[in-house]
Amino acid sequence: MGGAWVDSSEGSIVTPRELLTTGAHDLGVALTVEQCNSFFLYLAELKKWNRKINLTAITEDREMVIKHILDSLSYGKGFAPTPGLKLLDMGSGAGFPAIPLKLTHPEITVTLVESVKKKASFLRHIIRMLKLQGINIIDKRTEDLSNLLLATFDVVTARAFADIGTALAAGMPFLKHGGLMVLSRGPEESFEEQQMAKAGVILEIRIPIILPHSDYKRALWIFKKNSVSVPRGTFSRCSK
Repeated sequence: MGGAWVDSSEGSIVTPRELLTTGAHDLGVALTVEQCNSFFLYLAELKKWNRKINLTAITEDREMVIKHILDSLSYGKGFAPTPGLKLLDMGSGAGFPAIPLKLTHPEITVTLVESVKKKASFLRHIIRMLKLQGINIIDKRTEDLSNLLLATFDVVTARAFADIGTALAAGMPFLKHGGLMVLSRGPEESFEEQQMAKAGVILEIRIPIILPHSDYKRALWIFKKNSVSVPRGTFSRCSK
């Protein structure tokens, strides 16, 4: 991944490494040289595998840094990555946001759920190449996960769900009491208090975000699982 681009937000020329490091800094993440190298290796392998299997529709280098890596790092604003924290990422696809979060916060434990075998194979390949520890792949659909995983995670993330209600329905059963679901959505999406009550959550905060070096607007929703214990499958009837 070479070359340089004009920064649309400032009009200056930036290299890919500058784009990544300054963008991460703007999101509160200080990247080491080793972490930067790992990110570019990750993206290079993603582009290579994407020629054979459909992993991403975003293939331009600058857009990959912003809309894959920086967008993933923005999820870190939604929770405190303390040692031993257990994170579940549903519908992981090419590994966003879970693998970037693991690269920048190696102290957390990450489980990625991806039912498409070829995509799961890519994830295992990346994990081996980057020599990541404390990260696990489950190649099943979220609804087919073992009951042993219910109420065991501190944080659940997801990028692949059509709407907030569907993501909550799938993920809330796997959160501990007081656990957080962190979702990055388009700025126009809404979710009503009545729907939150049905899903057994409260909204901790909604954070508007403009991704660094772009005009790409997102909204980070952080939901907290409340004290009401709702059986698995109940949320599927939440209105959208």
